Amino acid sequence: MRDEPRTGDETTILLAALQSHRDVMLWKLDGLTDEQQRRPMVPSGTNLLGLVKHLANAEYGWFCETFGRRTEPLTDISQDLEADMRAAEGETTQDVVDFYRRSWAASDAAVRELGLDATGTSYAGHTVSMRWVLVHMVEDTVRHAGHADILRELLDGGTGHHVPKD
Repeated sequence: MRDEPRTGDETTILLAALQSHRDVMLWKLDGLTDEQQRRPMVPSGTNLLGLVKHLANAEYGWFCETFGRRTEPLTDISQDLEADMRAAEGETTQDVVDFYRRSWAASDAAVRELGLDATGTSYAGHTVSMRWVLVHMVEDTVRHAGHADILRELLDGGTGHHVPKD
């Protein structure tokens, strides 16, 4: 578990909380084979690598597209709503991890440059504040980190909800 700030401004604390669980998502991939990372472990087809890819798309969408900021191409879900939940043919684990890390950088820059009171328009047409988006992404990432906990335990018995300190 990283040392998260216990005092400070709202942006610092919320970004630290988000980063802590981003780190957990990648930690859940550690030590697994490519096949294990992609293996659907529940009837819905959810797999660890797909969760990471989904969160990368979600961060770019919420933090960048919502506020009219540049984003790299996101997974097309127009024909398959679950396409962002799995690695595409030829897409490596490293590709997905790098995509996720780039989404972090773009998201954090948007928060810091625009501020929590900035407003944008969500994909559904709702006006949302950056504060709401940041809290929403903390919630979404924590939710999927919980899914990752269960998937990892099903795969190899690995448990834990925070990255251990070195």
